[in-house]
Amino acid sequence: MNDSLFSMFRKVEDLLIYAKREQVEDPLAFLKENFKPDFDTESLFSIKLKNEGNNPKLSKDFFFQVDNYINSKLRRVSKDMARIYRNMKDHLKAFELFRKRSISFENLDLTFYEDLVDFLSYNYIQTRRRNNKIGLKYNTVGKTIKHLRVFLNDRAKKKIITPVDMDGWKVLEVETDAVYCSQEEITKLSELDLSHHPHLINYRDEFVLGCLTGLRFSDFSLINRHDLRGEMLYKKQKKSNHWVVIPLRPAALKILRERFTKDIPPTNNSKFNKHIKTIAALAGINTVITFSYKKGNQQINETKAKYEWICSHTCRRSFCTNEFLAGTPVELIMKISGHKSLTDFYRYIRISPEEAAHKIKLLWSQRELRTNNE
Repeated sequence: MNDSLFSMFRKVEDLLIYAKREQVEDPLAFLKENFKPDFDTESLFSIKLKNEGNNPKLSKDFFFQVDNYINSKLRRVSKDMARIYRNMKDHLKAFELFRKRSISFENLDLTFYEDLVDFLSYNYIQTRRRNNKIGLKYNTVGKTIKHLRVFLNDRAKKKIITPVDMDGWKVLEVETDAVYCSQEEITKLSELDLSHHPHLINYRDEFVLGCLTGLRFSDFSLINRHDLRGEMLYKKQKKSNHWVVIPLRPAALKILRERFTKDIPPTNNSKFNKHIKTIAALAGINTVITFSYKKGNQQINETKAKYEWICSHTCRRSFCTNEFLAGTPVELIMKISGHKSLTDFYRYIRISPEEAAHKIKLLWSQRELRTNNE
């Protein structure tokens, strides 16, 4: 099922669920009256809000409150964050359909949590893919639980609902495997001859820029002239709303100046992820790598060439890891990357056991040199 068809199907589904929940006498007539190709399902919030006299506290309907919560966040979060909130809503709606019973604030207990986790792990159908996949990854389930907990605490703090007992609602999370590009690989990409593939040049340059600045895709793809001051980049990160100041290497400065001179438009994230794999394959970044991830109670191994693992987030991991290996103090790297805690930062460090061993040997050599000079 392609994205446009899935989107239309989901809008129809939203309207029918809404009609059922509101006990509309003729759901098909309601669907005919309200559905349009450009229909925005968020307008369901407006329909309900109008019926409730513009006071969200009057409605204890679960999904009305979810919509209210999402709408209150839209102006303050990035598009990626808004998508995560909507994913949480989609997962919960799918769970409601699966168990054929409406979700209400009154039935949110430990059994609800366990049933939701089981559904997302073993029964949820990912219909956006060409080949449907059943079940979400462990961390994806955890992300839904995390944001559901935040939503429920928000509603309780605003005294819209009574506090929900979430004792035992664990946020599932395991450390994920991910690749980074070494400095040598970044140089190889930077020097790759793409004269026979000119449409890939901008994507390659954007990837190199991301690796040299440590910015997220949502930030490095939207750098403008005003962000560049001399050889420094001043950027307010979308996700954290945090300012960072990044010193630019000559290669990064060259890419930015060329972007501004040629007025190159921003790249699309999905196209970026697709094309950068092609570029990395052309550069010969094809070491075979096996990663594992958890799905339910299963540990699943997946083996691919390294270029197939590369994506937009590889840029940020590459910057942090390469600077760490080069001996840059962690607190300075964090000032540039915008990480606020050491725990979050070290999740980005991706080094092999061999690299860790070489790093320790280097530290030993430096200590020995200092001792001999004293």
